[in-house]
Amino acid sequence: MLDQIKGLHHVTSMARDAQENNSFFTHKLGLRRVKKTVNFDAPDVYHLYYGDEQGTPGSVMTYFPFPNIGPRRGGAGEVGATVFSVPEGTLPFWRERLAAEGVGGLSETESFGEKRLAFAGPDHDEFALVEARYDSRTPWTGGAVAGDEAIRGFHSVSLRLRDGGATEELLRFMGYQPVDRSGAVTRLAVPGGNGADVIDIETIAGSRADLGAGSVHHVAFAVENRARQLEVRKALMDTGYQVTPVIDRDYFWAIYFRTPGGVLFEVATNEPGFDRDEDTAHLGEALKLPRQHEHLRGILEGHLQPIAD
Repeated sequence: MLDQIKGLHHVTSMARDAQENNSFFTHKLGLRRVKKTVNFDAPDVYHLYYGDEQGTPGSVMTYFPFPNIGPRRGGAGEVGATVFSVPEGTLPFWRERLAAEGVGGLSETESFGEKRLAFAGPDHDEFALVEARYDSRTPWTGGAVAGDEAIRGFHSVSLRLRDGGATEELLRFMGYQPVDRSGAVTRLAVPGGNGADVIDIETIAGSRADLGAGSVHHVAFAVENRARQLEVRKALMDTGYQVTPVIDRDYFWAIYFRTPGGVLFEVATNEPGFDRDEDTAHLGEALKLPRQHEHLRGILEGHLQPIAD
């Protein structure tokens, strides 16, 4: 069993409209945009990152806004809800705030003994807030949600699978341990993780999901540095997984592999961080381009949709 993985690093999803996406996360949810860059493989598409003040691993939601993308079709083999952590007693604040902002899909439940508020994103993305009793992470309060109610970071993601057995075995190998079961949902967590250390496996019947606007593209797990990442890569490959070479993503190094249930996993380093090319006070303000795309700056600045902060 591995011990290098400490929880989630980031979650990357797809959207239709960059401005709508930016407004939802920075204004309605009060997160900070920590990077405005482009998709490495499709530089005519933004890659937007939102999180806490520094873009701490475990807090960062990222998006590829494809202007002409079709809608997602939900089903098996996808990430279901992406769940954020908020302090105890703050769900009434959030329900009132999100309702006032016109956010749809609001529904309060209790899961694994935690109060939970589900809501929908602009592309019918599935989100929830969970009151997490022991989350001591420092939130970003320099934006639209300036008080103690602010989001701390990720709580968990759910994996929606036809058969969760093989993926549960994989997660156990990655250092996760089962902590509870409720109906068709198995909860696993990393002991001593980074706060974003819970994965729920939900077993469902039905057809396979199709990617589209509102889909999670991949889930990334956090390791401290490149040395730990190489250890994880070797162990996964020794177990039979097809893992990509290490890829430089400017703000972290990444490896990718497909899980038995069909979800794409990434293992990303905590280094070097989002302040490698911007001062912390000005994260996410300027358009930052990967080195190989810098020569396209004039074209891209004329092509990409302007984003009003």
